[in-house]
Amino acid sequence: MANTTFSGPVRSENNVQLISKTASTGVIHDRTQMSSKLWDARRYYLYEPFLQRPGLNAINIIDPDANDATALAVTQAANKNFETLGTNYTTALTTFPGTQAGILMTTDTADQDQAILLPHLDTNQSAWSKVLWGTENQVEWECSINLAATDNQKVWAGLKLTNDQLPQTDADQAYFYYASDATNGQALSSFTPWYFIQSVNGTDYLTNTGVTVEASTNYHFRISIDSDRKPSIFINGVQYSATTTAATTFDGSTEVTGTTQATIAESYSATNANTQKGPALKNDVDLIPYIGIENGAAAAEALNVHYTAISRHVFE
Repeated sequence: MANTTFSGPVRSENNVQLISKTASTGVIHDRTQMSSKLWDARRYYLYEPFLQRPGLNAINIIDPDANDATALAVTQAANKNFETLGTNYTTALTTFPGTQAGILMTTDTADQDQAILLPHLDTNQSAWSKVLWGTENQVEWECSINLAATDNQKVWAGLKLTNDQLPQTDADQAYFYYASDATNGQALSSFTPWYFIQSVNGTDYLTNTGVTVEASTNYHFRISIDSDRKPSIFINGVQYSATTTAATTFDGSTEVTGTTQATIAESYSATNANTQKGPALKNDVDLIPYIGIENGAAAAEALNVHYTAISRHVFE
């Protein structure tokens, strides 16, 4: 129905979508960005396109007696909603890349150096952390990222309790994860795909999305938690099933095999095989959006973050 003109308001019960279709496969991609949907008056929305560069937490603290014009200029120019951290990380390692939208975060060059993006956690600094993103609030989170390379690194993006990339750290979490190898991380049966990791009160679930991680490729991640606290997951506008079969407990050294999309589909009809939700998250757990990269060798690794967004019901 192309080029159709309506004379009155167009109504839809469940919002609208901007889609594209891959000609070779017929796969439909939901290209709607949270910020471009018709906003629901029952929900609260935040959208961060990084108009200002995030820096270390300390640059937002001004000493009124220092009389340091350079420091003041850096503070005034800093992003007030997000900060960065990580082993050996400095504010200068976050840049505007120019060739891509958003920001580029580059680790330092020692082994296990990190670049982590998170909301300001200071008291009353930003609604990104002081509005609670509880598992009971029907939270929807998304981001768009691009990796400069895929070797010697761990990458994570999603909703967690802490900034740590190790799956065994948080008892409750829902996030996307990539590891090029087991060094300083979790032993996995395969080190090529994007995984979805979910933990519910200490019980761990590992989904192999089957999406191979590639360099210089945009990845749009979305996690949507429903009224039953069950997450649905999307990569580049395509929904993938999340396993409800508990994995071997993450401990770093024990190899864990992610449940594949084919295995999940065996339990469901062909019509909804790729739309299965994960298990219900623990009730009333407040999660924090984190995006990060950690290098696995003595060389810098880079992560481009184009934007991130989050929403929830205004009241549970």
